[in-house]
Amino acid sequence: LRSVMYMEMVTALFVDLDFPTDDRALFADGSTPIARLRGEITWRRPQEICQSPVLFPENISLGYAKQGLLGDCWFLCACTVLLKNKHLLNKVIPPDQPQWSDSRFRGSFQFCFWQQGHWTNVTIDDCLPCINSTLCFSRCHSPTAFWVALLEKAYAKLHGSYEKLWAGQVSEALVDLTGGLAERWSLGVFGSEEEQKTELDSDQVRRRRLDLNLLNSVKDDCTLSCSTHSSPGGASELGQYHALNVMEWLGVSTVSGGEVRLLRIRNPWGRCFWGGDWTGSGAGWSSIDPVCAMDLKARIAEGEFWFDETEFMSQFDDVTIGYPISEDGHLKSIYTGNVLTHRHQLSGRWIKSHSAGGSRNNSSYGNNPKFWLKVFEKGEVLVSLLQHRKWRSTEKHAQMPLEDSNITKHQHYQAIALHMWKVEKKRFNLSRMLNKPLYASTHCHAYEREVILHKELEPGYYLLIPSTYQQGAEARFLIRVFSSSPTSLSVLKSPAPSLPLTTDGEWETSYFRGAWVEGSTAGGSRNFLSHWQNPCFPFSVCDDPAGTSGVNVRITLHQNRPENDLHPIGFHIYKVSQTQRGSVININQKYPYCRMLLKPTSCIPHCYTQDVSLECSLPPGSYTIVPSTYQPDCTGNFTLSLARRVHRKVVKSQERLGRAIQEVSHISVMRR
Repeated sequence: LRSVMYMEMVTALFVDLDFPTDDRALFADGSTPIARLRGEITWRRPQEICQSPVLFPENISLGYAKQGLLGDCWFLCACTVLLKNKHLLNKVIPPDQPQWSDSRFRGSFQFCFWQQGHWTNVTIDDCLPCINSTLCFSRCHSPTAFWVALLEKAYAKLHGSYEKLWAGQVSEALVDLTGGLAERWSLGVFGSEEEQKTELDSDQVRRRRLDLNLLNSVKDDCTLSCSTHSSPGGASELGQYHALNVMEWLGVSTVSGGEVRLLRIRNPWGRCFWGGDWTGSGAGWSSIDPVCAMDLKARIAEGEFWFDETEFMSQFDDVTIGYPISEDGHLKSIYTGNVLTHRHQLSGRWIKSHSAGGSRNNSSYGNNPKFWLKVFEKGEVLVSLLQHRKWRSTEKHAQMPLEDSNITKHQHYQAIALHMWKVEKKRFNLSRMLNKPLYASTHCHAYEREVILHKELEPGYYLLIPSTYQQGAEARFLIRVFSSSPTSLSVLKSPAPSLPLTTDGEWETSYFRGAWVEGSTAGGSRNFLSHWQNPCFPFSVCDDPAGTSGVNVRITLHQNRPENDLHPIGFHIYKVSQTQRGSVININQKYPYCRMLLKPTSCIPHCYTQDVSLECSLPPGSYTIVPSTYQPDCTGNFTLSLARRVHRKVVKSQERLGRAIQEVSHISVMRR
């Protein structure tokens, strides 16, 4: 009778057709070691595995995750944050769901994960992969508790299969489980040369070094994990990437009057692999008070052991710090302990030939998406740039180390960075701004899902530009701002607004038409010797009797091409010496003369846009404008407008000079 009742109950239980109990849920491309399990895995519900299944054990220490045959230690380390924070646990696993002993139970569970700015519901059935009636992937230390196995299945469904959970970053899983932030800090030693390259614009990873003293204000609230990427000297079992949890750290007085900092480590494998000074009867215990030693040893659960700070720093490569989140959902800074009560987010996209401008090494950098951050009061601000993950085939990585998290770097992500400039007002000149020093940045481009910029900001406007390292690299992204003071975040639409025109004095404007012709006048940028073949437009700036200061020249270059077929364009302004003033027309014919003009007085970076413009203040003298495309031999017509501020008394003479300049420039262009 009991068997009949069980069969009737089973037939009424939910079956998830979107994540079926077969190889489609297990494997992506068979490139990981679990592919060897093909044909051996069966699916069983918890009632078939034990008599009285529950989600969580009564003894919470038995609820921690224990890793199985799947290489997802990174995810299991992040799961620890849920057991330490009930409000986060209730967010990810909604409470009051019917369980196996409840008559309302229908064989399904619901979970929530944070994805690209929003919480996403995932519903699964409770069929779990087993070998010989035993869970083959992750489980709790208690054999009757199933929250870890079910959460792992829901996360696998979110990603597409269990195999896609093989190798990853703890920081990513922490963000997915909390909706907050997580940072990776290095335990290595940087060379002094690298430390000096704070403005380096490359795709080299550069991380903050760990200093546990910095985390004192949040040591009881933050989540800390450590990882190794190669086999440490004493950890003989670790021949591959592996992540572990740091459960606590504390300073302990020694019998000699000093102090040693100890860290309690939990291994998801559920066993100790370390034989250092603080395991078993190691020599370290004799250096502290026996009563204290007994207390510390009593804290150790299965799979846990103690490290001193020196051992810790030498045996692991980096740590991941998860930001604390208060019960009302506010992020807490790991740097200051401040509660960041203000939060904004906006999505964006890098599109090839449109908004994927690449790094600051590229002339098209200004085409990247741009955002305004307005700070109303002085405060602490965290700005995050998070890119969407791209799934690609992992077949070519099948021979990599068994659980190498570096696989995911180039496979799924672009190298990204975030740069910030402080501006005086919201209306500004973009080209001029990009030539100024950065106010703050994430420095090097990194193959990470998320990079974070931290700064104490004064009130005002700040320009944010997220970028990929490679020009033309496409991806979707999310900008998030967390702050202790009021802020606002908005998109800056391209083209950027220019500075308002001044109304003081008289202005004379001249218009010139020219062309870049392949093999003749399309010389390209200053990176090429042929730059001096570009058309040249000489002009002069006269003394201002009124002594008026400020902007006295406005130049705009317009290319006559459709929006979907633009060249990257720009121009340089060169100062011409008085001795050559009468022969500027010959600049393009006399290459040796160009040695005198190697340093431009002012320039505009090359950009994929219809118009580029510059407003500047030039002292009296003779100049020439050299407009160009970035690459040589790019043909096209253009219009150049030159506006100069003049004093009323010299307007007529300037008009005559303007006409003469226009004629000279026309001759110069025609000779191309």
